[in-house]
Amino acid sequence: MEGGSGEKWKSVYRECLRNHAASLGSYATDGCGEFTLDSGGLQCAACGCHRNFHRKVKYPVGPESPGAMDYGGEGGSKKRFRSKFSADQKEKMLAFAEKLGWKLQRKDLDDEIERFCRSIGVSRQVFKVWMHNHKNSSSSSSASASASTGNISSLTH
Repeated sequence: MEGGSGEKWKSVYRECLRNHAASLGSYATDGCGEFTLDSGGLQCAACGCHRNFHRKVKYPVGPESPGAMDYGGEGGSKKRFRSKFSADQKEKMLAFAEKLGWKLQRKDLDDEIERFCRSIGVSRQVFKVWMHNHKNSSSSSSASASASTGNISSLTH
């Protein structure tokens, strides 16, 4: 087995995912932790299920990669980085996004957008994603709602 870059991959079959209670409209697995090949073929010696019911984990092997344990334990899945914003950053991004009309498509404002992103310490891409994720929840109706609570001053700075 080889990947697209000529790297060799090894497959390991982990826990059994077969739903033994599907006919009852429920969900129950047998608790088999890892596929153990029996002498007859592709059946698991521990639970009797076919190998396809077991979760397949692939990881690269070879001189450029020492093994699967270097990739977070099972299978090489890494958690994606999640941005965390301070309350001050959120306030400033909200105000600036409302000023832009929740769009970054205006070429004449590129320099201003870059300056703003540098001033609050986020990249343009992170700001763009934040705007996309918050454009519906923080529309102009939220500004009027915050006016009734007395927080409008934080939006005008």
